[in-house]
Amino acid sequence: MRWLVGWSSVAASFRAGGYGTGGYGTAGSVGEPEEGRTVHPVGAQLLWGDPDPLWAVGDWRPDEIRIVSVGADTRLAVLGCCAATDEELRVGLFAARGGALRHLSAWPGSYTAVAQVARRVTVVGDLAGARPVFYTPWAGGTAYGTAALPLADLIEAQLDIGHLAALLACPDVPEALGDSTPYAGVRRIPPGHALVLREGSREITGYEPVASLAVAAPQLAPAAAVEGVRDALVSAVRARLTAPRHAPETLPPDPGPVPGMGPAERRAARGGPAPGIGADLSGGPASATLALLAAGLPGVPGTVLGHGTGAGERLLAVTFNDLTVPGAGRQAELERAGAMAANPRLHHVVVTGDEEYLPYADLEGPLTDEPGPSLIAAPRHRRRLLAGSADHFTGSGARQVLDAHPARLADLLMDRQRRHLLRPATALAKAGGPTANSLFVPLTVYRAARRLARTPYRTGIESAADALRSSAADGLGSPRPDDAASPLSISLAALSWTRPGPAARWLTGEALAEVSVRLMASATRPAPSQRPGEARASAALARYAADHRILEQAAEVRSQRLHAPFLDNQVVRACRALPESLRVQPGARATILRTVLSASGVRDLPPGWGTPSHAPSTAAARAGLRQSTDPLISLFEAPLLADAGLIEARTIRKALRAAAEGEPLPLDGLADLISTELWLRRLLSRRGTCWTGTAAPRQRAVAGGVAPPRRPTLRS
Repeated sequence: MRWLVGWSSVAASFRAGGYGTGGYGTAGSVGEPEEGRTVHPVGAQLLWGDPDPLWAVGDWRPDEIRIVSVGADTRLAVLGCCAATDEELRVGLFAARGGALRHLSAWPGSYTAVAQVARRVTVVGDLAGARPVFYTPWAGGTAYGTAALPLADLIEAQLDIGHLAALLACPDVPEALGDSTPYAGVRRIPPGHALVLREGSREITGYEPVASLAVAAPQLAPAAAVEGVRDALVSAVRARLTAPRHAPETLPPDPGPVPGMGPAERRAARGGPAPGIGADLSGGPASATLALLAAGLPGVPGTVLGHGTGAGERLLAVTFNDLTVPGAGRQAELERAGAMAANPRLHHVVVTGDEEYLPYADLEGPLTDEPGPSLIAAPRHRRRLLAGSADHFTGSGARQVLDAHPARLADLLMDRQRRHLLRPATALAKAGGPTANSLFVPLTVYRAARRLARTPYRTGIESAADALRSSAADGLGSPRPDDAASPLSISLAALSWTRPGPAARWLTGEALAEVSVRLMASATRPAPSQRPGEARASAALARYAADHRILEQAAEVRSQRLHAPFLDNQVVRACRALPESLRVQPGARATILRTVLSASGVRDLPPGWGTPSHAPSTAAARAGLRQSTDPLISLFEAPLLADAGLIEARTIRKALRAAAEGEPLPLDGLADLISTELWLRRLLSRRGTCWTGTAAPRQRAVAGGVAPPRRPTLRS
């Protein structure tokens, strides 16, 4: 786990002693600083010193930390993969000094930028939310970082039970989550915003242009928009290819030939990735696009043996074959992956997984910064990543940035583009199954989209809060929508400003009532400038990016870097420029990526490319739940979530047994509950803090354990 941390103090007198001699910054406990008391992160690398210090913590590579200065008190630190030259970084620093923060987010790659101009410190977050920024009041100033747990340790924070309730009840509703984190007192800035600190005071400002709700923003022509996506993807891939190559640290010696194991399998068994560049090749369009682009760009990898400098370095393509869940859809994907791997620029490795790597099979793992549903399948992903390279491409986020959220149909109506609703409505009618009436489904979809387009933001939020209060009044076991819903019914339910998450049905009435209060409070704030579809799509992307960040931490392989170019700022911007009429069409993602590959010279794709199936992943989750029923029930014998007042243990145990027997319960909701319970147990079992020094916190975060929130009573 790698993170940044720093703070901005109230006055210049709040300074450190001995930065130039290797010392660290001084800081007192909350309140007035005390002279001579020091605190600094464990294992930190000091980037610059007083009065507003900045540290990098973790196993950062030397080329991942770049600092440019244009004066004694004007400097810029960029951490991560950034393709900008030193001169471009200086130009961005000059622009940031004048207040133009968008320049700091416009370079290819994935990185965090921190600019310091005199006593003003600016930390720029990304558009997707994969590189978030957190802050907390501390010692009369403000501490900030790219991880929430170190800040929670710094202020000895307790759990924010209300945030956990909102995370389970409405995981993709920003109005319910707000700027809170699982730690009380630690806040998060929204995606697309920057944190500006001036001598301890803080300001959160957006750096993206805001479009009016009354007048639609000018849209690019479809061909120009797709060309922009292609340029952004190629630049993102090239940014990783032009970075210095890295080999894993020294591994245990190779024991020699082992029957049934090749060199790649023996290396993975020793616990390290292969040197060079690799990529996932699942058979789906997103991972295949990145693998073929990386292998086809000039230079290495992807150089055929005997042709040019560095010849013989091929892109390592990894395919995961789940042996426990056979199916026609998955078999077709494997065949497509094999056909694409016949490219001489690719070296194909197939990783097999048995019952040992099903979801829920291994409930042990490292502590992550926040909870996330990916915790239940982290060992499964780690199995695949161990066979990968030191720099490994993954197609994560392609669906969220390219596909159309159903609520975007309302945006089309607001722009008076009714004719573009016919094809998506017809496709939903076909996906609804044989019982769906193809004559009335388009009319039903049109009515739902029109209702959303005419629903004001405040009315939509208040309606969602009322629905949660009604569910809280009904108590546990109240009626919920059909869990075995068809794609049509799921899309119709998504045509709203907000909707409860799959785990909401198992929360207590008190927890649902608390979330409804948070929603009602957000309804009184100014309405966002985004349209319904754009707002829902942005929220879904932020939710996915946050879980991808947790997956990186839970399945981390030492000396390996996961690269998700679809979550880069420039790629997200290019995808947002796609016209709504193009985005909502069935198969739009595969069509766009096929055009991207064709413009890059890759035209020979296997039949059926672009039609992935999600049935195998659902079947794997159900098989893992069935196999691990007993450990999961033991997990909920005395759950911490019940101590927090969020669930009733008996109800969850009953749901686990029912799901294992095949009842159509929402598996995503159970995954949210199980992963949150696992995270809480790992958090409470940790020892030590992220800080050291004479003024280090006396206790770690959540040292007092889980306690139910204090709710007002008649006596109080």
